[in-house]
Amino acid sequence: MVNSTELETLVNDSKPKHVAIIMDGNGRWAQQRGKMRVKGHYEGVKSVRQVVSSALAIGIESLTLFAFSSENWRRPEAEVSMLMKLFMTVLTREVKKLHKNQIRLKIIGDVSAFSSAIQTKIAEAEALTCNNTKLTLNIAANYGGQSDIANAAKQIAIAVKSGEISLDQIDDKMLGQHIAMAEQPAVDLMIRTGGDHRISNFLLWQLAYAELYFTDILWPDFDNIAFEDAIFNFVNRERRFGGTGEQVRAILIKQQ
Repeated sequence: MVNSTELETLVNDSKPKHVAIIMDGNGRWAQQRGKMRVKGHYEGVKSVRQVVSSALAIGIESLTLFAFSSENWRRPEAEVSMLMKLFMTVLTREVKKLHKNQIRLKIIGDVSAFSSAIQTKIAEAEALTCNNTKLTLNIAANYGGQSDIANAAKQIAIAVKSGEISLDQIDDKMLGQHIAMAEQPAVDLMIRTGGDHRISNFLLWQLAYAELYFTDILWPDFDNIAFEDAIFNFVNRERRFGGTGEQVRAILIKQQ
């Protein structure tokens, strides 16, 4: 029989190292309340704060948030403009808090499409937090999973053309080394809020062996409790290690 100390060790070892989230439902949340869609995005920042805080407390190593996909440029021009303003605001106001809590910020995606002001803020934020080690917060901005894989293939093709490597050396391991976040743990758990059950071109390579968790909760309503429920669900998908669900939950909550 597993004692309480052994159970806590087993649960801690089974926690996901890397969690990725598609933060869906901001616009619908606002529309349900008779507000402009962008209001939902502003409210969603509060959920980001709660989830980052909870991930830090639980001991997750990497947290990746899908903030803006390469397809989101197709949205109405006014909404895209407001999203850019929100991105700039968050980069300005939140980075010092991240740094204070030893959180490293990393932006994945093609940032060249953003304004020079946003690109400067991104560079400054990444430089300020680059040596932090408690949690890596990846923000996927102007990111697409297919482009990520295509860019990796392009880098390898350039290396083949220059004679650095041969065709026989190319395998999945080499391709993976050129994918975004290659230096971080593989994604263990992908959460999508908002009720849709698809991955929408998000981290296609990195999600190869991830557990998928879908919830109807709209992103602005997704708080630390909802995040802990997702982690609890992940832990229980493998085994309870001879304990009960209540014991596993208590171990996770104790770390808050």
